[in-house]
Amino acid sequence: MSANTPPANPGAGDEGGWSGPVAGLARLVDGLRRDVDPLTGLPGRVDELAEVMARLSETVASVATRRNASPAPTWLLAPETPDDTANLLDDLTAWLGAIYLRYPDGLAALPDCWLWHPDVVEELVWLMHAWSAAYQGPAASVALAGDWHDRQRPGVVRRIRANHGSCSIERHRDGPGRPPITTGRPDIPGRDQISEIAAWWATARDYAPPEPAELVSEGAWT
Repeated sequence: MSANTPPANPGAGDEGGWSGPVAGLARLVDGLRRDVDPLTGLPGRVDELAEVMARLSETVASVATRRNASPAPTWLLAPETPDDTANLLDDLTAWLGAIYLRYPDGLAALPDCWLWHPDVVEELVWLMHAWSAAYQGPAASVALAGDWHDRQRPGVVRRIRANHGSCSIERHRDGPGRPPITTGRPDIPGRDQISEIAAWWATARDYAPPEPAELVSEGAWT
């Protein structure tokens, strides 16, 4: 061998030479790559899981909100104070004029003596709050509005007609006199006696209700 000829690579093919550590490192990198490859889609799956959890949290919060919402007032268990009952009737009559009596069957089925029937007032109070929940509440939705139109309102109309459809304000009078029958634009029956009915329901609901105003003296009870 000439003195100018470089020696053969002493580590070629020899694990103990310089190529041995490089080959081992290559095998280690290759093994790590095989281990990591299945995890390449993990960030996307984590994002999907986070989205599912977010939707679930929103659903739970919505259910909790509906469950914890303030209950609708009830006429049958209204506070025994004239101001509270008068306020409730004021809200109800405003809603009747704006919403309920716009429906011909509702107008036709509501007797003019509706204020003298606690069950009718109760039906209308809860129906008013069902309408508010469907159109104005935090969980308002087209589905709730559809249920109000398709099931709730017709059910109230049907029960009022079945239970009191033949009643009238004259049947609540003990005296012989009757007020003149008027026609024209529909009005809220008995509106002028709301305060009197409210006071009766607040303080004397276990006794007979007041007669229509034309037949009794001011402040009288039967």
